[in-house]
Amino acid sequence: MTTEFIHTDEINDEVLARAGAIIRRGGLVVFPTETVYGLGANALDAEAAKKVYAAKGRPSDNPLITHITTPEDADKYAVTNETYRRLARAFMPGPLTVILPKRDCIPLATTGGLDSVGIRCPENKIARRLIAAAGVPIAAPSANLSGKPSPTRAEHVRYDLDGKVDMILDGGDCTVGVESTIVKVDGDRLTLLRPGGITLDMLRALFDDVSVAEAVTGKLPEGVRPLSPGMKYRHYAPSAPLYLVGGDDAKRRAYFSAADADTLLLVFDEEVGLFPTHRVIAIGGERDIAAQVKRLFAALREADAAGAKKILAPLPAKTGLSLALYNRMIRAAAHNIITL
Repeated sequence: MTTEFIHTDEINDEVLARAGAIIRRGGLVVFPTETVYGLGANALDAEAAKKVYAAKGRPSDNPLITHITTPEDADKYAVTNETYRRLARAFMPGPLTVILPKRDCIPLATTGGLDSVGIRCPENKIARRLIAAAGVPIAAPSANLSGKPSPTRAEHVRYDLDGKVDMILDGGDCTVGVESTIVKVDGDRLTLLRPGGITLDMLRALFDDVSVAEAVTGKLPEGVRPLSPGMKYRHYAPSAPLYLVGGDDAKRRAYFSAADADTLLLVFDEEVGLFPTHRVIAIGGERDIAAQVKRLFAALREADAAGAKKILAPLPAKTGLSLALYNRMIRAAAHNIITL
C-alpha cells in the first residue's frame, strides 16, 4: 500500500472530501486530534475496524473509540442519559470519551466484543471536518504500532504506519499530548477508566459519585476484560526498559548521577545541566505538568532514536493532571518503580 501524506498547508475541503471517501469505502486515514493522532476507520463497518487492529498489531479485545462531529450525534450510536448530557455540556468538544451502552449499528468489531461503546467528540477542527466529510462516525485508536509510544506528531505516525494506511493528515503537534480521559456512565455514577486532560478533580466538581478504576494506577486483574483502551496491555513503551524513580529530588538526582553511563535520563528542564556524564532528554519544567504531559510520548520516541539501553525517569504524582502522566508512565515502564 502507498500512503498519501498530506502536509498541514495542503489540508483543504477537497482533501478532506477525498479522506472522507476513503473512510466510507472501508479505508484507513490518520488524522490529528488535540490528544494524539488517531488511526481512523468507519465505525459502522466491521471489516474496516478489523483493518485498524491489523495495521496496529492491536489485540482484538481492546476497544476502539467512536468519534463524532457533535455531542448530540451520540444518540445515533449509543444509549445516552442526562449524565452524558451534563458531561457533554461541560467538556465537549474536548478530550473526553464516555462509555455508554451501544446501539446495534455499532458492530462488535469496533467495541472489542463489548456491548458498550466509547463516544468522543474531538475539539480539533481537522478531526471534526474529517468526520463530517466522511458522513459516518470514525473509530480510532492512537495511530501507532500497538504497545509503542502514542504519536503526537505526524512524523511519529509516518515512522510506524507508512505503507499500512491510505492517508496521513499532518495537523501539527497535538496540544494535549496524551489520550482522552475515559469515563464509564452508570446512571448518575461515573467511573474513571483512564485519566487525561479532563482531570478527576474537574469531574468531581460536577458529579458527587466518581470512582476510580483499579487499573488507573495498577494492573487490570487477571481474566477481567478491558472496558476501554489503555487498561489491560502494556502501552506507550519505548524499546529500552524504563524505570520510574520515586523519592525526594536530592535522592533521585543522586541515583540518576550514579547510574551507568549508558543509561539515558528523562529529566526536568531545570535539571538538564546536572548530569554531564549522561545523555538526557528534557520533559518540561518540574512544576509545568501540562508541558510534561505534552512532551512525554515524543521524549520516549527520542530515547528510542538515541539507542537507549536503559531509561530512568522521575515518578509522577497521582494528583491532578499528573495522574494522566502517572497512568501512562507506569504502563510504559511495565510497573517498574524504584522507591528511594
